[in-house]
Amino acid sequence: MQAKILWIEGKRAEGNLFAEALEKKGFEITIVSTGEAALAQIEQCDPDVVVLHAASLRSNGKRICKSIHAKSNGLPIILIADAAYKNEDLPVNSVLILPFTIRKLINRIVPLLPGEGKKFIHRGPIRLDLELGRVRCQGREAKLTPRLVKILQILLQNAGAVVERENLFREVWNTDYVGDTRTLDVHINWLRKAIEEDPKNPRFIKTLRGVGYRLDIS
Repeated sequence: MQAKILWIEGKRAEGNLFAEALEKKGFEITIVSTGEAALAQIEQCDPDVVVLHAASLRSNGKRICKSIHAKSNGLPIILIADAAYKNEDLPVNSVLILPFTIRKLINRIVPLLPGEGKKFIHRGPIRLDLELGRVRCQGREAKLTPRLVKILQILLQNAGAVVERENLFREVWNTDYVGDTRTLDVHINWLRKAIEEDPKNPRFIKTLRGVGYRLDIS
């Protein structure tokens, strides 16, 4: 799967040379020029890594890094700085001091990319790795139990449609007994905590009382 990079760089930077070089290497690059635009793009492009070219913004990047870290629940960040950079207490994974080569940049990006198995489902902003039991959604990543993987797989395969709770319970727990499905509600709550920004007001996994659940994705 093509890795996605959210690239933050000032408008006056000379030609986005690093971003262009990364695109030639097969990366999918989304370029923004402000921290505010970056925060808006995190949900839309669901990046794997953020690269903040702080030197082009004439900033130490502290405010932007902290905002992205808080919104994305730990999305990896690489900071590009100039020689005047001081060791700031920033929530970043790596700092590169100009000048450096594109190879050095790639070597910093690759270890931060999520590992993927050979089997996965990708619908909208949700990417479920069936082999490794991990889900990524809007920059957040979580490890799931086998039953949570199965529940999310069924919901993804039926995205936009209502999955009746008895049928969901029967398939996930591999039983014909559906007299008490309250444990399903508990698992749905755990799944919401893994993918929802606000589990108490879910955007993706909707409950249709007395019927079942529906996964809403664009």
